[in-house]
Amino acid sequence: MTIQVREGVSLKAYNSFGVDVAARWFVETRDDEQVRQSLAYAAERDLPITLLGGGSNLLLTADVESLVLRLAARGIRVLSDDGDRAVIEAEAGEPWHPFVQWTLQQGLVGLENLSLIPGTVGAAPVQNIGAYGVELKDCFDGLTALDRRSGALREFTRDDCAFAYRDSLFKQELDRWVILRVRFALRRSAPLHLDYGPVRQRLQEQGSEPPTAQDVSRAICAIRSEKLPDPAVLGNAGSFFKNPLVPAEQAAALRVEHADLVAYPQADGQVKLAAGWLIERAGWKGFREGDAGVHRLQALVLVNYGQASGQQLLALAQRIQADIAQRFGVSLEIEPNVL
Repeated sequence: MTIQVREGVSLKAYNSFGVDVAARWFVETRDDEQVRQSLAYAAERDLPITLLGGGSNLLLTADVESLVLRLAARGIRVLSDDGDRAVIEAEAGEPWHPFVQWTLQQGLVGLENLSLIPGTVGAAPVQNIGAYGVELKDCFDGLTALDRRSGALREFTRDDCAFAYRDSLFKQELDRWVILRVRFALRRSAPLHLDYGPVRQRLQEQGSEPPTAQDVSRAICAIRSEKLPDPAVLGNAGSFFKNPLVPAEQAAALRVEHADLVAYPQADGQVKLAAGWLIERAGWKGFREGDAGVHRLQALVLVNYGQASGQQLLALAQRIQADIAQRFGVSLEIEPNVL
């Protein structure tokens, strides 16, 4: 199957902010060979390449003067299953939340806390996605990626990926690797992660005692639906800022001034601050200027009310960063990739 390269394609439908910019060239790939053909096409014409998955962790600030390669391969396979532990492989183009639900339907535990996160399986390791006390790396078994420099396939173990908080080797080397498929090690009997945020309270309200992994997923879907806007209704990329890590001394000093500071001590002695709390305390929650704004229910989420440009959303983010730095002496890092 040969690729079809189109020119001047609007990316509005391919990014969850709904920003209307155009790709100079655009191609969708559905297997490894099409990925190779696309890379060869770009190399022959000396075109830069921009990889695109679900577009849910992306802020586009201008037309993209490159070949936008959208990874759309689908497929889920059981590589091994001994009755308790199973290794599941999914193609990069699989939508993340339906994949999580599929694993739960098979009776597998591990990904339930990551329910309702937008995006694709292939993009998930790049950001080491996480929510409610669980990160992707906790259930990660390996992945297959194509090296754009050599054209060779490489198998990655968890240690190879250099996973960190919302970070990985693939985020650090965005111009090198094309993730093709990802493997997860999941179990049918494993402890549930219930002690982060309002999860346990929601489970009690649901009458889920003792809860199953599917109960946890339903609780988290309900919580996220209440707090986070649906990108199909209101353009957004989920949490726009990382929760900042600060020295324990700085957190203690902030707590003297703000007794209700939301902070989580870390194993390395640092303290993770809730970026949403900082932004809300600074008065940005619900702020709107034109069609760029901060969500009225979740200060961590920037939203596009319709016609906001990527530049307008980025300018708002930078104003928030400057204000938080001035008020609290804390630097906020933008979580989505900004192009």
